[in-house]
This record gives sequence, structure tokens and C-alpha cells, in this order.
Amino acid sequence: MKLVVLGLSLSSSWGNGHATTYRALLRAFAARGHRILFLERDVPWYAAHRDLSEPGFCQLALYDDLAGLRAWHADVAQADAVMVGSYVPDGIAVADWVFATAGGLVTFYDIDTPITLSALARGEEIYIAARQISLYKKYFSFTGGPTLDVLRERYGSPSPVALYCSVDTAAYRPVPSAFRWDLSYLGTYSPDRQPALERLLLKPARLAPDLRFVVAGPQYPVDIDWPANVERIEHVPPAEHCAFYAASRFTLNITRADMIAAGYSPSVRLFEAGACGTAIISDVWEGMDSVFGADDIVIARSEEDVARALAAAESQRDKWAQAAHKRILAGHNSAHRAKQLEQALLDQS
Repeated sequence: MKLVVLGLSLSSSWGNGHATTYRALLRAFAARGHRILFLERDVPWYAAHRDLSEPGFCQLALYDDLAGLRAWHADVAQADAVMVGSYVPDGIAVADWVFATAGGLVTFYDIDTPITLSALARGEEIYIAARQISLYKKYFSFTGGPTLDVLRERYGSPSPVALYCSVDTAAYRPVPSAFRWDLSYLGTYSPDRQPALERLLLKPARLAPDLRFVVAGPQYPVDIDWPANVERIEHVPPAEHCAFYAASRFTLNITRADMIAAGYSPSVRLFEAGACGTAIISDVWEGMDSVFGADDIVIARSEEDVARALAAAESQRDKWAQAAHKRILAGHNSAHRAKQLEQALLDQS
């Protein structure tokens, strides 16, 4: 089939988790024999940090504004399916144009579902309008569980479908490396994640000055008091993610507040770290058992939980790492997700 995707970004992973999610999913979707056109708004902050200008698995085209998007009228009109993504600039107007133009199935991929629904509950319509949810024939959601019922019952979605993030296990895999850090965290700054970062990484770092920590990601305020044993890296491009995880005895997953409240919202970092064979420490949220078993990762509610994990024997750390790796390979790689997407697009019910 021919799929047209209008997403936040495919070309740049800087400051967003969308690019790596789209790359994994669409590369695997293309491997199933489908053709893909990805339309991305050309914005300066991504233009300055592009790390995939020419994807080999799909056609990538940049457009300047809504008027420029109309150059792709024929592609959208003739596509078997069109997917609009969350956080697309002028997303409401983009969607209205797609509804008026597309001849095939029109779908939405919400990589931020709890944030979307929280905003709509406050009356804020940023990249999707409440009236549009019922118009999408399929609403692919980063979040599963009860959130799908909310989409169906409150907003009239005819077919909400959980489509978790995934990982390309050809790009994310264990690589040999000496450990450089005892605990790492990879993620863009977010105010609602910062208290958990303080509790689960910065406090443990202050209590264990002999251990080594790292926080990697952009947009952190300059006034954060980083302990001396916490290294700061502004950005780790996807090509270096494997090496980053391999150099970490453990890596930390922190979930945004809206995602914790909704549950069933696994971060792409969980899949990436697991695919790389790195032991994971994570905050807790409802539905985690839909992804991981009880012995696959370390659940941390406090700095004491983190400290106990870091003090565990290497044999135990290896068991956690191997269990997470096995779990991702068994059911959460991009080939699984691409098959789910294909089946949902072919199911017209």
C-alpha cells in the first residue's frame, strides 16, 4: 500500500522522541513491501540538528507552511492511507486539509495521548481538535488500557488502537563496551519529569560520590545544581545510542506525569535500552506488566530503591539486562509493530 505520514519529525531526533519512533516503525513497514512518503514541516530547530536527511526506507519531503503542503495534494489524494501525527505544527489545519483531500483511510498517530487528552480536558486544542477525533477512521495511540475507552466513549473515536512505540533491533543491539557510568539517563528536559530525576538520580549521586552518573539530553535549565559525579551531555544522536547504553551499568527510565496518570504508556527509551541489553531502573505506572515481567527491570519509588539496585551483584544485574533484552526481542521490536499497523490499516471495520 501507499502510506503518507504527516509527522512532527523524521529527519531530526533533537529534543523529541518522535523521530526514532517513526524511523523504527516505518523502516519495518517498508520492509513489508509498502511505500511511504513522510511530510515534515521545515522548522529551524530541527534543520539545525538533522541526523537523517535521506532515509533509505521512505521518501522524506519538507514543506515550509500550509500553502507549501498543497504541493503534495496528489500524493495525499491517491494514498491508500494517510497518517497525521501528534504535535504537527498547525496540526488542526493540516488535518482539516487532509480530511478534505485524502481519498483513502485517514488515521491519527498519537505519540502523546495522555498529554493530548489532558489538554483537551482543559479546553486547549493545540495540534488536534476534539471534533476531529471522531473523523479519524483509526486512532493509533501510544497509550493503551482505559485510555482507549476514553477516546471511544468521550470523543467518539470509531476505532482506537494501541500502537506502542518499538525499537529497530538492527540499530539497537548489545555492543561490547567497558562501563563508563553506573547509572545513565537519556531524555529531553521536562519540568514534570525533573522531580523524579532529582529523586532517582541526583539524590543517589549525592549519596554515592564514588559512583558515576550521566544525564544526556537538551534544554535543561542552566541553574540546575548538578553533583560533581554527574556528567552532562547535551545530545546523543541515535547512531550513538547503542554505545551510550552499553557504557551504562544501569539506565533510568522516567515517565511524564500525564503518562503515569493514564498508565499503559511505555517510553521508547524502555524498548531501546532493553534491546541494547542494558539493565533498566524505572519509575512505576499501571500497565507496566503489559510490557515487562516482574523480574525484567528494577522498579524504583525512592532513592533507596536505586541505591539497592546499584549495589546488587553483577550476576543479578546481568539477569535483569538479559531478561529485558529477551522481552523486547519477543514482542516489542519494530517488526511486531509494523505488522500490527498493517493489520489495522487493512481492517476497515
